[in-house]
Amino acid sequence: MTGVAMNTIQKLMADMGRACTEYQDKAMRNLNCKHIQCDEIWQFCYAKDKNVPADKRGTFGFGDVWTWVALDADTKLVPSFTIGTRSGQPAKRFMDDLASRLANRVQLTTDGHRAYLEAVEGAFGCN
Repeated sequence: MTGVAMNTIQKLMADMGRACTEYQDKAMRNLNCKHIQCDEIWQFCYAKDKNVPADKRGTFGFGDVWTWVALDADTKLVPSFTIGTRSGQPAKRFMDDLASRLANRVQLTTDGHRAYLEAVEGAFGCN
């Protein structure tokens, strides 16, 4: 459809993703956000968990994948996101990254998913 080899397009997309990640990591620091909303979005890669072949089961990238997203409610800026499972470790990585980008305390709103409990306290403290 493009007249360009599929591998070329895939390499370009991967390079673009790395460049965007580097830019976000440098530019989105010391943000003065006031209201942050966090949520997770479910999707699957290759197949849904119940349909993943036995030899690929338990390997990240096959089955359920979750995108963790922080959204500034006032500006609609996405200061942080991560991709992983819907467990404590990605929640911790997500909250640590979000906390490192903010200049001050914020009103943080989540859906109450259990993984946030320890992750938020670990990243922002108990206050």
